[in-house]
Amino acid sequence: MPRPSVGRWVVWIGLFTTLSAFLYWSFLGSEFSAQRLWRGVPQLVSLFSSRMVPPEWPAAETLWQASLETLHTVVAGTFLGALFAYPLGVLAASNWTPTWIQLPTKAVLALIRSCPVLLLALLFISAFGLGAFPGMLAIAIHSIGVLGRYVAEEVEATDPRALRAIKGTGASKLQVLQHGLVPQVLPQMLAHLAIRFEMNVRDATILGVVGGGGLGFYVLLHIKQFHWERTGPFLLVIVLLVFGSEMLSWQIRKRLL
Repeated sequence: MPRPSVGRWVVWIGLFTTLSAFLYWSFLGSEFSAQRLWRGVPQLVSLFSSRMVPPEWPAAETLWQASLETLHTVVAGTFLGALFAYPLGVLAASNWTPTWIQLPTKAVLALIRSCPVLLLALLFISAFGLGAFPGMLAIAIHSIGVLGRYVAEEVEATDPRALRAIKGTGASKLQVLQHGLVPQVLPQMLAHLAIRFEMNVRDATILGVVGGGGLGFYVLLHIKQFHWERTGPFLLVIVLLVFGSEMLSWQIRKRLL
């Protein structure tokens, strides 16, 4: 087995040194402190073990309505996002559309992805007011950018031979799309949609903190008033919703892929 050359060792040592310096600079800039971490962990444990216990359960109707509002936001936002993301993703695929179409479409999808969902929620809240509607719009717009990219990548990875064979029979472009493209990418697209739904559940619980309604609104409300015992039940429901969405996403992906 040949030994690594001296030049290769120098390159690896240089890369390791550069990466170590970059990590040190990042930890330094983030004000990481092991002492602060050690002192803060007991306070964090005390927050959950003493201040939130025993929990003060809200009215069942309040908890139910907040949970439904969060789910409504997720389902509607994910559906609208997928509705626009799928055609835009096809237009952004380099093997399906000419350059003058796919490049601007990819740029628009990248611009959407560059805006955090919280920033989108704040913009929509300033335009449409508080409530679930701006939160739903934020989830929908952000889902367009993320799902559109996934769709474009799946379309670009399709087998061109199947598309050429169908096109060779005299089929129109719509028929090639229906019988050649969709069967190849549909399982992956649905799997990505399930993952996006799971992520949107997490995002929706956070959007309430900035006024997007749902469970997050009550979490912020009680934290501001230092009613930690009232915050616990809403946090528990958020954990259950996220866990349930993860299990649903896992089952869907297991059956599709």
